[in-house]
Amino acid sequence: MRTAFAGLTTRGRSFLAAGVAAGICAYVLGQGELLRVGVLLAVLPLVAAAVLFRTRHRVTGSRRLSPLRVQAGEEARVHLRVENVSRLTTGLLMLQDRVPYQLGPRPRFVLDRVEAAGRREVSYRVRSDMRGRFPLGPLQLRLSDPFGMCELSRSFSARDTLTVLPAVVPLPAAGLGGQAPGAGGGRQRALSFTGEDDVIPRGYRHGDDLRRVHWRSTARYGELMVRREEQPRRSRCTVLLDTRRTAYAGSGPDSAFEWAVSGTASVLTHLLEREMDVRLITDEGALDAVPGSDGFATARHEAAEAAGALLDVLAVIDHSAGTGLAAAHDALHGGTEGLLVAFVGALDAEQTALLARARGRGASAVAFLLDGPGWGRPADPEQAEPGPEECARALREAGWTVLRVPRGAALAELWRQAGALHAGHAPGGGPESAGPYGGGGTYGSSGTYGESAPRGENFGGGAYGHGGSPGAYLPPPGPPGPRAPSPSERIERVARRERDQRPDDRERES
Repeated sequence: MRTAFAGLTTRGRSFLAAGVAAGICAYVLGQGELLRVGVLLAVLPLVAAAVLFRTRHRVTGSRRLSPLRVQAGEEARVHLRVENVSRLTTGLLMLQDRVPYQLGPRPRFVLDRVEAAGRREVSYRVRSDMRGRFPLGPLQLRLSDPFGMCELSRSFSARDTLTVLPAVVPLPAAGLGGQAPGAGGGRQRALSFTGEDDVIPRGYRHGDDLRRVHWRSTARYGELMVRREEQPRRSRCTVLLDTRRTAYAGSGPDSAFEWAVSGTASVLTHLLEREMDVRLITDEGALDAVPGSDGFATARHEAAEAAGALLDVLAVIDHSAGTGLAAAHDALHGGTEGLLVAFVGALDAEQTALLARARGRGASAVAFLLDGPGWGRPADPEQAEPGPEECARALREAGWTVLRVPRGAALAELWRQAGALHAGHAPGGGPESAGPYGGGGTYGSSGTYGESAPRGENFGGGAYGHGGSPGAYLPPPGPPGPRAPSPSERIERVARRERDQRPDDRERES
C-alpha cells in the first residue's frame, strides 16, 4: 500500500490535502456537513489507489521480435501485447519499453481502457548501424484510475535480446584457390594401375548397398565386407581477422575495424555457400566458439546453420589487447591447407614477417590491408618502422596477393580484383590500371592502394608499376621478360615428363 500511496498524482494529493483541511475546519467550527465533504475528498484518492493496486497485478505483457537477428543497417519489428486478465476494466494505460540508445528513442504508447479479458497489441521498429547484442526490456506499464487520482508503474521481468550481425556483402565468383583434390579444382589425382587388389574393404553396416559387397574379402575374412567409398577431400579456407586495437584508428560504423569485420563475414558466408569448409581465427588464435571438427565449420549438412554460428561470433567480437600476431602464426603453424584470407590493419616489420610466414607451402593467400591514411591513421614520414608500401611489398615477395583497401572501397570489387590477380590476369591490361582500387588512374600511379609489382615485371599481359588512365597499358622500358607458357604448352610439358618417368617406374616395380 505504501507503493500505491506513492503513486498518487497531483490531483490525488490535492484531494487528500483538501479533505484533511476540511476535516480540521469542521472539527474546529463544529460543522458536520463540512466534515462529510472532507471525508469524501480524503477517501476518494485512497480508494482509487487501493483499487488500482489490486488491478495492476492482473495485467500481463509480452514481447515478440521479428526477426531475432538482423544485419547492421536493417530494421527489426518489436510486437508488444498487453492483456487484462482481471474482471475490472482498466483505466488509461501508458506502455513504455526500454531499449538501448543504439536502437533509437524509447517507444511510448497510450492505450485506452482495456475491458475485462481484453488485449491490445502495438509494435515499433528498431534499427542499429552497429553490430552487437542489445537487450530489450523490461516492459513498463503505467496504470491510472478513471479519476486520475493515482498512477502506478509496473515493470515486467521478461527481457529479450536483439542480435545485430555484421553487414554481409554479396561477392562474385572469383578464381581463388582452396579447392582440394577431389573437389574439382585441385591437383590431378594419381591413378592406380594395379587393379582391384588395391580395394580397402570394411565391415558391412546396416544400410550399405549390397552392390558394394566385396566377395573376395568376404570369403577371406568370413564376414560380409563392402568396398570402402572414396571420400574426396573438401575444399578449405581459413580467414584471419586482425582485432588488435593498435592496428586500427577510429571507431563507429565507418571505421576500418568494422569494415574488416563485415568483410570477414561476407567472405565466410560466400565460401560456405560454395560448399567450402571455413575456419575463423583472430590474432589471439583459433576461436573455440566456432562449430565443426578441427575448428572448421562445414557446409556439408546446412550452410545456413554454419554461417549463422560464425556470424553470431562476429556480432560480438571486439578489439583485443594484444599487439602481435604470434598466436595466429602458431594456429597456422605447419602450413595452411587451401585458401588463406586475411583482414589486417597496420603492420610493423615483425608482424609483417609473421604474417608472411603464416602462408603455407603451395597455398593461396590473399591479404586485405586497411592501413591507409584515409582510415584516420596519420602518416608519419619520420617513423623508423617500414611504411605500408614496404609491408605490402614484403608480403607479395612471400607469395601473398595483397590489396590495400582505401576508405569507402567496395568489397565486391576488391574480391573480383583479388581473383583476377590470383588467376594471373586483370582487365584493362593489369590491376594497376584496372579501376579505382588499382595503383594507376584514380588513386595515383605509384600503386598505393592496389597490388603492385616491381617495375617492368609482366603479369598476365600487363606491366605493373606504371601509371596512367584507367584501362591504359604502358609497355615496360626494358626488354620484356620471359613469356609465360600457354595452357597447351603446360599440358604438353606434363605429358612429356610422365612419358620420361614411366620406364623408370616400370623398372622399379619389376
